Amino acid sequence: MRGWHGRVIGVGAIAAVLVATGITLGVTWGGSSGGGGGPARVCAQLIVPAYFAPDYWAQAIAARPPPADMILDITGVGAGTAPEPQFEDLVREAKAAGITVLGYSSTVDGQRPIAQVEADVRDYAAWYGVTSIFLDRVSGQPAQVPYYQQLANYIHQASPGSQVWLNPGVYPDQAYMSIGNVVMVFEGTYAQYLTASAPGWARQYPSSDFAHTIFGTPASDLANALRLAADRGAGHVYVTDGTGSNPYQALPSYWSALVASAAGGCQDPR
Repeated sequence: MRGWHGRVIGVGAIAAVLVATGITLGVTWGGSSGGGGGPARVCAQLIVPAYFAPDYWAQAIAARPPPADMILDITGVGAGTAPEPQFEDLVREAKAAGITVLGYSSTVDGQRPIAQVEADVRDYAAWYGVTSIFLDRVSGQPAQVPYYQQLANYIHQASPGSQVWLNPGVYPDQAYMSIGNVVMVFEGTYAQYLTASAPGWARQYPSSDFAHTIFGTPASDLANALRLAADRGAGHVYVTDGTGSNPYQALPSYWSALVASAAGGCQDPR
């Protein structure tokens, strides 16, 4: 992922605010799957960019409920040159907990040689049993659509049923929606999120197609960040108070409250 402090309040207080305001990761967005009118009932899922040390992995895996998805990033580019034994064990534990683990591979805005990304795909599968892939630094531009389509085809052919996540960090050209299973259409600070907007075509797609990652979010603003994510149709969400060149180097200080929001379940459309 592409690489601001708030006042600290207690996790228990945050959780109480979330419960009192009815904020959970349940959202509604887009049309119903059956083609009828009205919003579809979609449950937002907690996604964790796990760009951190093994201890944080263990903490995330132990959460109840555990996150739906975690991104395995060891080198900041791809799978590396050899398996990391400690992460082999952690990935097995994560999968046993029902977490989908995604292998991280940077595409350098469509400039990284396809063969290198395909090598990452093979290595994640061979070393960690990870077949779903998170493609980072996605250009989102029309000119690179064939590049990303070729990669998505390779990933799906290598392991039928695998997921392809794309991260342009903004709303891309609409053609990308037919390439990725999930597209991360926002990655930025909470301050930026306050004024973010979506193109009109976004409502043609279900919430499950979209992910939002909001960093630099003060603890006092967690509830509002989740409320905005629900309003904007984010089917996959991560919120953290992390900042700097790697805001994902640790779990947020309010991790327990974020997990509690995920435990709230789905919201019926109103």
